[in-house]
Amino acid sequence: MESEKILVLCGCFLLWNPLIQSTQLYPGIKVRITQKGLDYGMQAGMEAIELIVKKNGIPDFKGSESLEFLKVDYVDYNFSNIKINTFSFPNISLTPVSGTGVKVLSNHGSTNVSMAWEVTSPLFRDEGGAALFLAEIFFSGLVNLSRSDTGHPTMKLEDCYIRVGHAHISFSGEFSVLYNSFAEPMEKPILKNLNKKLCPIIMDRFEDINANISSLEVVTKFGEDILLDYSLLEPPEITQSSIDLNLKGTFYQVGNLTDPPFQPVPFTLPDRSDSMLYIGISEYFLRSAAFTYFLTGAFNITLTTKELSKHLIQNPQGIGSLFSQIAELYIMTQPLMMRVLTTEPPVVSLEPNNFTLNIPGSVVMLTKPKNATEEAIVSMDFVASTDVGLAILGQKLICSLSLNRFRLSGPESNRSSIEVLRFENILSSILHFGVFPLANARLQQGFPLPNPHQISLVKSDIEVHKGFLLVSTDLRYDPLWKKQHFGG
Repeated sequence: MESEKILVLCGCFLLWNPLIQSTQLYPGIKVRITQKGLDYGMQAGMEAIELIVKKNGIPDFKGSESLEFLKVDYVDYNFSNIKINTFSFPNISLTPVSGTGVKVLSNHGSTNVSMAWEVTSPLFRDEGGAALFLAEIFFSGLVNLSRSDTGHPTMKLEDCYIRVGHAHISFSGEFSVLYNSFAEPMEKPILKNLNKKLCPIIMDRFEDINANISSLEVVTKFGEDILLDYSLLEPPEITQSSIDLNLKGTFYQVGNLTDPPFQPVPFTLPDRSDSMLYIGISEYFLRSAAFTYFLTGAFNITLTTKELSKHLIQNPQGIGSLFSQIAELYIMTQPLMMRVLTTEPPVVSLEPNNFTLNIPGSVVMLTKPKNATEEAIVSMDFVASTDVGLAILGQKLICSLSLNRFRLSGPESNRSSIEVLRFENILSSILHFGVFPLANARLQQGFPLPNPHQISLVKSDIEVHKGFLLVSTDLRYDPLWKKQHFGG
């Protein structure tokens, strides 16, 4: 079962989840698989297919044939415990067919099969083992890619055609010498039955794969509060050179699956084919993340005197003396705390080569006298304009913030007025050396990028376009799961 899930993900690059109902019209994430990606995916997929067929084998089949050369009216046979030992399809291709699916074509395939056999006739009954070599295997079919009513992708094999051109069987057992002497006439009915049964067997396997698809869940959970939905919005868009997947790409609070109060706008990926995979991350995706993080209070930070000292004293400019400046302003001896709150969702802006995040918030300086409740010294609104750095580490998009501009509004103090500009410089330094390192540490968990199971993203590059980010990447198959699932 698990290996079939791996095959689905390797072969189709599809991520989905039907749990969240939505009226979203346009995707938050676009994934484009190029012909280069399909070719590489086929290489990885064939290894997965080989392991699957070796593990699952072929269903038993039985029949009856007359053996005229032995003057036997009929022989009932049953082949069971059919196992594939080697498996080779050196010439196989995947070709997108516009608006329909993916054409699969293979020839010159071969395989070695072991099995048990049992025969019954009016003259004798016997059983034993056999080795079967099949060659000149030709296969063609059209894999139709669609989407179910629940939001899952589906795969259906159409126009299936398989022809096995050559078979050679070698018997083992007490009378193996006798059986092998007339094995050649028996190979013809074996080929006839195989060519009749293989397409139905493969089509049944597609039904099994679709059943596995419907059980998969790929909503990613961040901590205890946030979900990320990568569900498929519509059937894959297939052109002659690529397959496009439109994924929802929306963040939600756990327990609240309400869409954000804004909708994505359409965007178009550039016409490129040098990389195997292109991932377009819309401004909507990032706005949805900022909105959900805001609702959960993830941007709110409270720093004690000890925590502030730890971050400030370690900075290379040695601005730990900021506390003494604040003490001068307030003439206080009580423990100091600083609470930074976001007052509105951060504003995301994507322009060519420029990703900024404007954070509206307020900063409250508090003291906590001994045996008393917290007391606010001063509260000010601010807007912090940040530049966002981007990197791809492993399978994740990592963001980091750096302060660009910081602007305070007028103070509301219950003690005395202060020089706003002086306090603005002090708080700007505290944000830069105290708050932002904590925020960036949280952001290191990153946003997972759509990618098939056990496929690594390599040679990745990221660009900022107007309204979206573009990730260009190649793929590397990492078959570590062999040992986990097959004991190899």
